[in-house]
Order: sequence, then C-alpha cells, then structure tokens
Amino acid sequence: METEVDDPLRLDRQVCFALAVANRAVLAVYRPLLEPLGLTHPQYLVMLALWGEAPMSVKAIAEAIQLDSPTLSPLLKRLESAGLITRERSSRDERNLVVALTRAGTELRARAEQIPPAVVRRLGVTLSDLEELRDVLTRVNDAARRSVLSTSDSAPPATTHREVRA
Repeated sequence: METEVDDPLRLDRQVCFALAVANRAVLAVYRPLLEPLGLTHPQYLVMLALWGEAPMSVKAIAEAIQLDSPTLSPLLKRLESAGLITRERSSRDERNLVVALTRAGTELRARAEQIPPAVVRRLGVTLSDLEELRDVLTRVNDAARRSVLSTSDSAPPATTHREVRA
C-alpha cells in the first residue's frame, strides 16, 4: 500500500488541479482591472491580438488566442457592438471575415497598457517569475496540443511514484 505522501492520486499532486486553481485566481485578478475598460478576459485576449496585428481574419484571431470559431463569434459581436472593432468580408475572399480596430478600439490600448504592471503588483511576484511561468506554461500547452493531435494510440510511458501526475 502506498503511503499518503506517495499517493499518485492525491489532489495536491495533480497538475490539472494546480492549473485550474491558478486559472481561476489569475482571472479574478484581471476582472476588476478589465471592468473599467468594459472588457471581459476573453475580449481582452482578442483586443491584445488585434493591438499587435490588426486587421486580422477571424481564423487568425482564433489561432492567436487558441479559441474555436463558434466561441469567438459572440465575443467579436460584443466587441463590435461596443464600437471597438469592425467585421467585414474580405475583398479577396468573401468567405473570410476581417476584423479591424475602430478608433475607439485603438485608443483603448493606452488605457490597457496599465493592466500588465497592475497584474504583476497584485500577484506579488516578480516580472521575471511571471515570464518564467509563461514560458513553462507555453511549453506545457505546446506539448499537450501535440499530444492531442498525435495519432498514436500507444499507452503513456510508465512513471514512478515520485513523478508529478497530470
């Protein structure tokens, strides 16, 4: 019988649990910062993508923020209703919808520039800690995406009781 410390199914040993709790906690930090901008966190992600590279196709936005099109569509409609973006059919390919920033959407960027430093302050960690965490999470996300896309039906490699479980 495994001791409690060695139990691979202990809740506090699960990566999925730590990520879920961290996700909720960090989004709770963002919520009051984004509220004065009139943005939800998913809308903020769309705006970040557009502030970096507007205009963009809906497909490019979906890829950039890793969200499927049916989930993205209502976000874009709300941003358009708020006067922050426009959505128009591409002149090159009528099947593609192109999203551009309005003047108000462009101007909102100046106010949004206060969000990252406020998040760092509220989390009480250094910027380098957050950058390191982001880099690790990016590697984890990439590995998970490759794993999901993999056509391999092979079983996962055997692990020892000391390894962290997903």
